[in-house]
Amino acid sequence: MTAPLAGLRVFDLTRILAGPTCTQLLGDLGAEVIKIERPGEGDDTRKWGPPYLKNADGSDSSTSAYYLSSNRNKRSLTLDISKQEGQELARRMIRESDILVENFKAGGLKKYGLAYDDVKDIAPRLIYCSITGFGQTGPYSDRAGYDYLAQGMGGIMSLTGEPDDEPIKVGVGIADIMCGMYASSAILAALHSRAQSGEGQHIDLALLDTQVAWLTYEGLNYLTSGEVPKRRGNEHPNIVPYKTMPCTDGYVILAVGNDGQFRRFCEFAGRPELADDPRFATNASRVRNREELYPILDELTRRKSQKEWVDGLSALGVPSGPVNTLDQVFADPQVRHREMQVQMPYDGSQGGKVDLIGNPIKYSGTPVTYRRPPPKMGEHTEPVLEELLGLDAAEIRRLREQGVI
Repeated sequence: MTAPLAGLRVFDLTRILAGPTCTQLLGDLGAEVIKIERPGEGDDTRKWGPPYLKNADGSDSSTSAYYLSSNRNKRSLTLDISKQEGQELARRMIRESDILVENFKAGGLKKYGLAYDDVKDIAPRLIYCSITGFGQTGPYSDRAGYDYLAQGMGGIMSLTGEPDDEPIKVGVGIADIMCGMYASSAILAALHSRAQSGEGQHIDLALLDTQVAWLTYEGLNYLTSGEVPKRRGNEHPNIVPYKTMPCTDGYVILAVGNDGQFRRFCEFAGRPELADDPRFATNASRVRNREELYPILDELTRRKSQKEWVDGLSALGVPSGPVNTLDQVFADPQVRHREMQVQMPYDGSQGGKVDLIGNPIKYSGTPVTYRRPPPKMGEHTEPVLEELLGLDAAEIRRLREQGVI
């Protein structure tokens, strides 16, 4: 079976998280991804630890878990694009590529002769995707952008946390990750357009734009009502009951999405009359009267264990679940069945392997493939230059001696 993007080549000028998330996904779907790294430095995240992958002798390697999270299915080639010869090699490889993804500051590749306008004529079918903090245009376009800034400026932090506490960022770099996801979708759509027109194009994606885009219903709550949404902790602005509830041994998530589910919950909790109380009979009334309802429900949920609630409510079709720590996540039978933890061979590591998080996409005919573990810096420089550009060993040696690769 052939992977869906087999035969496509990606020239990857990204680092950190947003760009690598995009290119890892393209690689998982079968594209050949050539990751370009500055000689001697590489992707910044290689050093973002601890934790680091363990060497065979148990000592820390120089490869961080952070780097491993978004760089599989790539080949690493070291190339100094600040040197003229490095720029020429880059252009030669770009001509042989279908997709270029970069996350330099807006205009940052212009000084190297590698901006979209510099390469679009030599590679007219190229899909060129730029990921920045604030986009290629606008009053903030020259600013450096980071996930944390995007979360704050894009509003998600104003919605996250307890009502009376400080705003809180999401626990992972979700603005980066979502921007990478939007980028991969945009690239796939541009490939479809190219199949019809024969022409490539430039894609301009910003962390701030994508953060604003996935405000979704909270954004529309504001645009529709004119009222600025408040932080509600684990509560939902439009659905009640929908939060973590106390039980005898911790907390259980209760996510009641309709009135029928609420009635079944009340019956299981031993208070069927609550479903007929006009204050609580409909979702709209429960949202208006949440401050009256939640203390009643908290008292009820404290009477059973987490397992009793989850097992009993799930059997009735009422959504509920535990709040898992990561050890519980990766031990969960559903997560294990769906192969969301994968192992790949990794030379020099303890046990000769590396654990990675699996791709969630499940194709029936063209499955995701795990072909290459996250590469060591410059691991594939020689074979890529030989295969793609036809350079011989003497030429590669000369380039290495001159610090171009």
